[in-house]
Amino acid sequence: MDFKTFDHWDEGIWSIVSPIYQEAFGDKGAKPEKVIRNMFRKQLCFLHVAFQQDLPVGLALTGKLKGMNALVIDYIAVAPDKRGHGIGSQMLQFIMDWSTDEERIDSIVIEVESEMSAENQERIHFWKKNGFTLTDYIHRYIWVPETYQAMYLPLSSQAVVPESGEKLFKFIGNFHKQSFQGT
Repeated sequence: MDFKTFDHWDEGIWSIVSPIYQEAFGDKGAKPEKVIRNMFRKQLCFLHVAFQQDLPVGLALTGKLKGMNALVIDYIAVAPDKRGHGIGSQMLQFIMDWSTDEERIDSIVIEVESEMSAENQERIHFWKKNGFTLTDYIHRYIWVPETYQAMYLPLSSQAVVPESGEKLFKFIGNFHKQSFQGT
């Protein structure tokens, strides 16, 4: 498996990974392409792509959280026919290594849907299995009906990560606000 990270918009790469993104998030809160382009233009995000035999099998869209030394995983997905083979965990390990080695990031933050569906519980289990801690706070955005919880993973013993979901959502919310501004 090969992994590559892009810090700028690349039309060719996006054209080959967008089917994975659209399948996973198209009807579940995907950011429109123009917002993702805006995120790259403003240098807010990174696109990480997993390749198997030169074909994309997974992607993650991440961004640095202003005000804390953390990376937020905004989206992560594996191609439907490649799920269940550990690619998601391999992608996460790549992102963790890249975060510490390339960007000197000391923690990772994510948000997960808090509704107690089987699908959401499976996602939460994935993140817990990979070392993340689930916070108790339930966050409601004004623009989507779903509720969310924050999860976090310190990447070093020196990491300073708020354990309060409410505090984490201030950083996450600011990231989303910056993503949409100027589109």
